[in-house]
Amino acid sequence: MEFFNQYSANWIAGVILLRRSPKCPQFLAFGLLVLGLMAAWTLLHPRQTAQVHDVTQVQASIGQGTPVLLEFQSPY
Repeated sequence: MEFFNQYSANWIAGVILLRRSPKCPQFLAFGLLVLGLMAAWTLLHPRQTAQVHDVTQVQASIGQGTPVLLEFQSPY
């Protein structure tokens, strides 16, 4: 059941798409849209970097031309 709950938006989109009996150009346009979104996500999604526990390393990496994301987490 978790699979259907997690991907419910995909199932609904598929039902709406197939309900209207689409033609070949509509399938092609939908496929290109999906491929474009997948390519954009692949290029733009954030990537995990090595964890840095030393403050001096973090301060040294700021301002060096590479974006730095500081993420603070609380165990509570």
